[in-house]
Amino acid sequence: MIDRVELDAAPRDRDERLMGLVLPGLANAHSHAFHRALRGRTHGGGGTFWSWRELMYRVADRLDPENYLELATAVFAEMALAGVTVVGEFHYLHRRPGGEPYERGTAMEDAVLAAAARVGIRITLLDALYLHGGLSEAGETLPLSPTQRRFSDGSLEAWASRRAELRGGQLARIGAAIHSVRAVDPGILPAFRELTDGVPVHAHVSEQSAENAQALAAWGRTPTELLAEAGLLGPRFTAVHGTHLSDRDIGLLGDSRSTVCFCPTTERDLADGIGPASALFAAGARLSLGSDQHAVIDPFEELRGLEMNDRLATGERGRFSPAELLDAASAAGYESLGWEGGHLAVGALCDLVAVATDSPRTAGAALDELWLASTSADVTTVVIGGRVIVANGRHHLGSVGELLGSAVERIGV
Repeated sequence: MIDRVELDAAPRDRDERLMGLVLPGLANAHSHAFHRALRGRTHGGGGTFWSWRELMYRVADRLDPENYLELATAVFAEMALAGVTVVGEFHYLHRRPGGEPYERGTAMEDAVLAAAARVGIRITLLDALYLHGGLSEAGETLPLSPTQRRFSDGSLEAWASRRAELRGGQLARIGAAIHSVRAVDPGILPAFRELTDGVPVHAHVSEQSAENAQALAAWGRTPTELLAEAGLLGPRFTAVHGTHLSDRDIGLLGDSRSTVCFCPTTERDLADGIGPASALFAAGARLSLGSDQHAVIDPFEELRGLEMNDRLATGERGRFSPAELLDAASAAGYESLGWEGGHLAVGALCDLVAVATDSPRTAGAALDELWLASTSADVTTVVIGGRVIVANGRHHLGSVGELLGSAVERIGV
């Protein structure tokens, strides 16, 4: 923890000198680590989110606790190199392919937590409830597909029982998630709320216009309205994506002081659309950022994307101030994941990121806008919980590129 902030401090023995501009730790508030195996493999054939999802399901079918430990370790190390100090892992790979439980019911969750521990990154495991295969255009509940069977515990009670076996630690916390209202009957959401009282809760919300149409056909209400009726909106709730929100949805999220997590590099890669970021912010919602499917892992690209997407949608520049963008990439994400961090103040976690001020990208930039010019390649040092885990642009595990190459090759995408 940070216990003192002192200006013009004289160096002392054993001090660690961080060169460049030092920022608070950066949060990746929405991650699906296994999606990283698809980077650079999905462009051919075009398509939509729904066709991309079929490719993602192929990866899901190939994962087990051993190869997922290897892949998640490499992905979290890539995040650390990019300046990410805390990750919200939205996790739904609960069972064996086909749906049978592992002998140890938390084997896949244990692999994710172990991967984060190896890297030294802070994590909130957002353990997701997933019960149905989705909704038809007419709003009918669909059965789980063969791939989706491994995502489901079968019931809310079974999900809660398995999740209760999970344990956090100094750098790990256990949160909760609703995959979406397509995958969870809204009728059980009040019971879910009671089971998850006091912990961060995240949910995919209105990423696709089809999701809204399906929810309206099934229940006559949008996903946000269903979550509001269940009492889930509020400061501990995060709606992920929020790309296709109605004016009423925006008001509900803003009035409740919920967080909305935008993932600009994923939302553009999957052709999801541009969400109403500035309208949500004006309504009172908090904004955070994630890399979701990891087409890019670069928190600076995500924060720029938040601003640039809104410029494209509105025709105006300067939708968010540099300080507001840094808050979305740091403190807002920390709070949405249940941590007190993302700012340099007494009592905050000692998570720090040093960014070079003299690179070809940052040279000449004003210090109070440096994060609008920098990229992940400019990160030189990363400190998590007072421990240096990246020094001189190198992670303590060694070559992260080699780790990633080996992990993807082992999965055999």
